Amino acid sequence: MNLLSKFEESAKNFAAKPAYYFMNQSCTYAELDGAITQFASGLEKLGVKPGDHIALLLGNSPHFVISLYGALRLGATVIPVNPIYTADEIGYILNNGDVKAVIGLDLAIPLVEKIHTSLSKIEHYIICETTPTSNVESKIENLSCSSKMKSFSKVIAAGDLTFKGPELQDDDTAVILYTSGTTGQPKGAMLTHKNLYSNAKDVSEYLKMNSEDKVVTVLPMFHVFCLTVALNAPLLSGATLLIASKFSPKEIFELIKENKATVFAGVPTMYNFLLQYPDGNPEDLKSLRLCISGGASLPVALLKNFEQKFSVVISEGYGLSEASPVTCFNPLDRPRKPGSIGTSILRVENKILNELGEEVAIGEVGELVVRGPNVMKGYYKMPEETAAIIRNGWLHTGDLARMDEDGYFYIVDRKKDLILVGGYNVYPREVEEAIYTHSDIVEVAVLGVPDPNLGEAVKAFVVSKNPELTTEQLLDYCKERLAKYKIPSSIEFIEELPKNTTGKILRRALKTQVAQTVSN
Repeated sequence: MNLLSKFEESAKNFAAKPAYYFMNQSCTYAELDGAITQFASGLEKLGVKPGDHIALLLGNSPHFVISLYGALRLGATVIPVNPIYTADEIGYILNNGDVKAVIGLDLAIPLVEKIHTSLSKIEHYIICETTPTSNVESKIENLSCSSKMKSFSKVIAAGDLTFKGPELQDDDTAVILYTSGTTGQPKGAMLTHKNLYSNAKDVSEYLKMNSEDKVVTVLPMFHVFCLTVALNAPLLSGATLLIASKFSPKEIFELIKENKATVFAGVPTMYNFLLQYPDGNPEDLKSLRLCISGGASLPVALLKNFEQKFSVVISEGYGLSEASPVTCFNPLDRPRKPGSIGTSILRVENKILNELGEEVAIGEVGELVVRGPNVMKGYYKMPEETAAIIRNGWLHTGDLARMDEDGYFYIVDRKKDLILVGGYNVYPREVEEAIYTHSDIVEVAVLGVPDPNLGEAVKAFVVSKNPELTTEQLLDYCKERLAKYKIPSSIEFIEELPKNTTGKILRRALKTQVAQTVSN
């Protein structure tokens, strides 16, 4: 069994049921299955073969769903790419990923025209219509690379509904996800058909997804969190996707209310924006049976305030691209523990090791490692990096964590973000959690900065909704809640924290800012 065969089951069992809603239009499972089949056939007629690499430069849309499943049905490998990356970032991934065909919106045409001469391996650019009235053919006819360009609608129209794809093997690479790369160039995590199917199936079962669910799909589809939790898992369950092209608190409240959504998946910053939205009405979210948080640690104060206001439970989980991504979730049939990422999901093992590779005692901090059918087969064309992260069958996450006596895991921080103050370990998240409890705080990020006496000192970047809040007042607040060596040596108030496209706070951008300040 794999994503494609399981989806075909859903298409037969729920043929007339909506597979998705997008911009007030719906598409049934039978219609979606037909579009996927035709697109796969259209790709084959272009000369795309099983094993070829196809990049998706697409945001949240039906184009993404059809392209992903159509390429997989043909036996190709899909490389989702953030469409707002710079030309250099996109060019690196397309070249490093040995991409043969690119599928992108017509908005990407100027980018393609700019970089196509440096992308000699690419044979086809398939351009999707932003709107039904978009005239893609007229936009590409005079371009220097027009001979390589085709419209998405024409590729589908040329396809055959009787198309049968090749038999897919469990270990075939289905998707290559390029990690953001905090140091050096991004690495391509190779996820197999087995990896993707097992994680989607296990997540679906763990969260009790079913054909009655309506899942808000607003996380970026090119990101692994959305790919598994808010796209693959719902489609395998016969659920309906409520596709949102972008995150807007106003539009999300309306989407949930109008469609009676049952599941919302988001990152902590999304929950913060929904909580802070002045017109947020708890009645609008009453249809939700479950909220899911991942992508970054969810501050306990934010979790409690959100649940108290909207009367809906948030189940926090944990994952990483290299694990397809989910390894833990707070269970639905046992007590949820605020601050915890939950317990190991079905068929996935998590444990915590010290620097010597030995399992630590309950409550002790060490590195979280993972083993299961969801773990990638390696980084594309990077055997040394693969050997460094997968050792003795265990994926080393780089995250520091602890486990309690009930088997619940708690992320303490990233190993690389640990702050050493005069020989004492300071975990940024612990300081952030303390600051988040202040009623005036909207967002906070903590990191280590150079200190001539202590080696490192704690610095906090804070977003406050009270312009009268002073550094001295916030430091006094911290002194009541933190040991002396954990108290920030400096606090900087800023209007907004830097974030990536998934809404995850970019601590490394703040580190760069600090480094530039020091050098000046």
